[in-house]
Amino acid sequence: MSVGTPAGSPPGRPLGKPVGKPVGATVDELDGRLIVLLAREPRIGVLEASRRLGVARGTVQARLDRLQSNGVIRGFGPDVDPAALGYPVTAFATLEIKQGQGADVRAHLATVPEVLELHTTTGSGDMLCRLVARSNADLQRVIDRVVGFDGIVRAATAIVMENPVPLRIIPLVEQAASLEPGSR
Repeated sequence: MSVGTPAGSPPGRPLGKPVGKPVGATVDELDGRLIVLLAREPRIGVLEASRRLGVARGTVQARLDRLQSNGVIRGFGPDVDPAALGYPVTAFATLEIKQGQGADVRAHLATVPEVLELHTTTGSGDMLCRLVARSNADLQRVIDRVVGFDGIVRAATAIVMENPVPLRIIPLVEQAASLEPGSR
């Protein structure tokens, strides 16, 4: 885990770091091919990646270093399934908070292990949390812990029934790098 990263957060992504591509950062065709290769085969080494991409090992390492320093690649950690850890229930909670309480609410939510993500939003609520729980009954415990903070006025929760399009990045990388879908 990198310095300044809260426990349970992806390596290299401190709490409160803005989401999105840094202004001026671009990916070219080789960057795109490298990212797609790493996404499909996360355990591949730099030497094998250079062989598959047809470029020098130093080129791959320099590209990786630049993509990391620009925030395009945020980490190389395992993709862990909460259900496999015993948390098969996923829900989203929209939170309304008291004016001026944002920082305190964020700090509170960071202490709840079942809060996997937190986004500040526009619209009917102020924040959107992705939560996990061991069961629907356990979800009530998690929600009680989330809303058991003075800065949270109201919560509306929706339980996920299925996830037909899981988080995916490869199509976005291919588009950003102007790659043909499925190319390597």
